[in-house]
Amino acid sequence: MPTPSEEAGLRGQRLADRVQQALERVPAGAMAELLRAIDRAATTRYLAYQHEGVTETVRLLPCPITLRPDQVGYTHYLSTTLLNCLKRLPDLYFNEPSVREILRVTPVEEEWLRECWTPAHREANPVFGRLDAVVDYATAGWLDTIKFMEPNLGGIGGLHMGPTAMGIIADLVVPALLAQDPSIRLQLADDTRELLLQEWLEHLEAVGPRERQIVLVDPKYVMEGPDEPEALAHYYRERRGVSVLHADASELRLKGDDVWYGDRRVDLVYRDASVLDLVELAKDGVDVAPMRALLRQNRVVSSITAELDQKSAFEVLTDPELAERFLTVEERQVVRRHVLWTRIVSDRRTTSRAGRVVDLLEHARIERESLVLKPNRTYGGEGVLVGRTAAQGEWESGIERALGDENRWVVQEAAPVPAKAFHVLDGAGGVRIEPFYIVMGFAPTRYGVGLVARASQRAVVNVAQRGGMCAVMVSAKAVEREGI
Repeated sequence: MPTPSEEAGLRGQRLADRVQQALERVPAGAMAELLRAIDRAATTRYLAYQHEGVTETVRLLPCPITLRPDQVGYTHYLSTTLLNCLKRLPDLYFNEPSVREILRVTPVEEEWLRECWTPAHREANPVFGRLDAVVDYATAGWLDTIKFMEPNLGGIGGLHMGPTAMGIIADLVVPALLAQDPSIRLQLADDTRELLLQEWLEHLEAVGPRERQIVLVDPKYVMEGPDEPEALAHYYRERRGVSVLHADASELRLKGDDVWYGDRRVDLVYRDASVLDLVELAKDGVDVAPMRALLRQNRVVSSITAELDQKSAFEVLTDPELAERFLTVEERQVVRRHVLWTRIVSDRRTTSRAGRVVDLLEHARIERESLVLKPNRTYGGEGVLVGRTAAQGEWESGIERALGDENRWVVQEAAPVPAKAFHVLDGAGGVRIEPFYIVMGFAPTRYGVGLVARASQRAVVNVAQRGGMCAVMVSAKAVEREGI
């Protein structure tokens, strides 16, 4: 007989199949108009990504990714457990030389880390991150398909785009689904914006709320990346009545111990600016003392912990000796089952995924088809080399490049990336069905988990690589009672 988790997966599969079949029954003309309406809504509601100064609308695919509530619950548990492990990295970095080597940072970053990691941060360490993973919820073995690929501990994308994508699909696609299958019942997943707001408000209570002035700090005048801060600030002001402003780091001013933006004293910052970003600004004459003071005062989300946001953080977790010393039994179980084996590329011996001691470079060359090469600290899918799609010569050249790069690379166990069929418009305005790879992002808090789904026809899935987005929706309770 199937286990409870397998039964959940099979019910999830039935729901996903019914949603897909309902969309396939929509007449071609109506589907073409629906796709155009989705594109218009994506533009109007500002699903936007900036490439080299040009603002582009992000493609939003029509079929939602569906989960059951128990699947959401397990995803919340896993991602919260993993984030709690990562929040302990600063203490491990300072106290364990081997961790310091795995998470090597520049001298200036270490200086900031040592100054801005205080006993107060151990008591209240605000990290709002997104953990990227692959998972296929529509299969009996869905539990074993959940594989975490990398952490993103600060300045994450999707805060506006994820909930907005859900809203568009709820408004436009769900009525079309119900017209074909009235028994389908879907509800919105947790709103990432609301989870983040709750984190802010709770942390303000911990450090002293004063006027509760929150400021989003990012490279305001750099036209590159997801364009979300203004939309977020507007949402919080108009929908939640919370004063949230958008500033560039150069616009902050330090007066005594307080930081000001214009005529408003800043109580909390959500940042999309790393220490290295701030150091570069300082070279251009920008006063970065305000951000340094806010980090030291523990008034920044994510905290200085995010400076250890590296793919190699997963080596700390998947190294059996370190895991045995620093993780609980429960955490080790989660890591063994769901975190991909990851190692900094270097000439050394280490443990393989199977627990054998191997020569890392020889192992990487032999096991090409089961591995991926990634730059350790860049983002956006830049430079990723998938072993199964690379020729042996290209792969070995990639390893040599990684060995010679002072910024360092990781080699990581490859995980199957689920694919799903979606309706798209062709060049003539007609409709065709094409497959897309899907990667998930989980943003956990104690109250829930934000879900972001990205799609691409390339093996490396990232909106920065001109991929698209999917909405994530949850089966409603009425459907659960029917066993679907």
